[in-house]
Amino acid sequence: MTINQCPNCASSAYIKSGIVNDRQRYKCKSCGYYFSVDKIGKKIDEYYVNKALQLYLEGLTYREIERILGVSHVSIMNWVKKYNIKRPTSTNYHPTYKILNALELSKYFQKIENLSGAGVVVTELGDKFMLIKWERFRD
Repeated sequence: MTINQCPNCASSAYIKSGIVNDRQRYKCKSCGYYFSVDKIGKKIDEYYVNKALQLYLEGLTYREIERILGVSHVSIMNWVKKYNIKRPTSTNYHPTYKILNALELSKYFQKIENLSGAGVVVTELGDKFMLIKWERFRD
């Protein structure tokens, strides 16, 4: 396995720094990080990170996002903390959402009653679309 860059800071400035467990060890000149191989692990596509954060800002809960995207709610919580996302507090509205394909979405917007009374956001979700609608809580 060839080492191209530091797995910590992505710098290409590194030097050899001994052998540990029969593996060559390297030290990054930029950040001082010691490493022997590239970090390889499960990485979730940035598309899902962006979608999860968008849905979080739209008012959906972690568990709802988990069911929609198939990504752990713990991962979503970690992303919210990592990127310091703050959701605006609004107690007068609650979101409802639907997953629709393109044909269903066009039929939905053809009905006049679906166009008034609440805010609506449509976002792409793979090969389908998610429609998020805010409705006012009844007093």
